[in-house]
Amino acid sequence: MTRYARDEFDKVPEAASRQGVHRTASAPSRVRLWPILAVGMAALAIGVVSFLILPKLGFNATASQASASVESAPLAGTGSTPTATQAAGSAATVSPTPSAGPTQGSEPEPTSSATQQAVVDRTQAVAVYNAAGTAGLASRVGGTVQADGWRLGPVGNWSGAPQKSSVIFYAGPQQLASAQELAGLLNIPTVVSSTEFQAPLVVVLGPGYR
Repeated sequence: MTRYARDEFDKVPEAASRQGVHRTASAPSRVRLWPILAVGMAALAIGVVSFLILPKLGFNATASQASASVESAPLAGTGSTPTATQAAGSAATVSPTPSAGPTQGSEPEPTSSATQQAVVDRTQAVAVYNAAGTAGLASRVGGTVQADGWRLGPVGNWSGAPQKSSVIFYAGPQQLASAQELAGLLNIPTVVSSTEFQAPLVVVLGPGYR
């Protein structure tokens, strides 16, 4: 027997129904889904950001370079790279070797002196006129012309307009070489084309000629 006084809980009838304090059965706990949903939404957001933003930041160019390097790698083993002998042969084909000398059949162009000598005609009559006022000047110069192989024409005093210097007149382009030859012989630098004279070549000795 206990020392404590009996209370209402100690009075348990033998045939009565069960009495006492009983807890009600708790309902089964529900599984919380919001953490799973939150993780799924976060993963979806990361995927969308990766798809839309990462290509703009340059990751696409990096991937393209990587694929290009992968594609070029097999070509190194196919033997498509030309060898040094082939490169040298192609270079020799493209750049022709310079010719060591003139080709067969080519002839050197004639010089100006050769051209003048070829068309100088000493059979043309050369007239000599004295416009310097020096006695016997035309005859002396005429003798020089005749001694050089030219056919001497009329010799006398100049009756035309006064001349300031010596000049050689020639009748047309076909007489230019002959006029230049006479100019070198007589030391007269001026030659003028003129068709006013009967002779094809006319030498006018101006003042100061010696």
